Amino acid sequence: MRIEQQQAQLRAQLEKRGISDPRVLAALAGTRRDLFVPEKSCRLAYEDSALPIGSGQTISQPYIVALMTQELQLQDDHKVLEIGTGSGYQAAILSQLCREVVTVERLAELSQPAQAVLAELGYHNIEFYIGDGTLGCPQRAPYDAVIVTAAAPSLPAPLYEQLKPGGRLIIPVGDEQVQTLILVTKEGSKPQVRSVCGCRFVKLIGKAGWPKM
Repeated sequence: MRIEQQQAQLRAQLEKRGISDPRVLAALAGTRRDLFVPEKSCRLAYEDSALPIGSGQTISQPYIVALMTQELQLQDDHKVLEIGTGSGYQAAILSQLCREVVTVERLAELSQPAQAVLAELGYHNIEFYIGDGTLGCPQRAPYDAVIVTAAAPSLPAPLYEQLKPGGRLIIPVGDEQVQTLILVTKEGSKPQVRSVCGCRFVKLIGKAGWPKM
């Protein structure tokens, strides 16, 4: 099956599962997911499942990428902080929907290939940092939105603090076995939290997340 057909099928699957934002659907349908996975996994790239990308990390399933992105309600002038660059696929989606993406990855062996792929594909509104993502990227704060692609035991305070008033943060929280994707809005004196769905992510390692094994 041709890539274009696979992308069209993926869009149809996402719509059936409740993804309704036309900008999000267009971004996923128009992004070559097969370019962000190891060669041995290319034949599985358009299936709605997470895939290993090395170093114990994964590329999230397309539905979760779409859902998390849709929940952020991104606008063209937004600046977004992504925690967990991974393969670069989520950053590619975000960059089509906002003015600027700042992405932080703990593992240089993942960040560097992701940077190369995104540069080759012509994404120019993404800034890359290597370090402890649980601490965010304070030098580029504040952010209109924050997306975290690994699970924390609780909401990392530094990430919430780097949100603009009215900003939205989406993150999986829980233990190793049971996690919930939550949307946090910065309104009033305390975080406004809404549960989105159950999920399963790799651990968010860092000072404000899980300790390194």
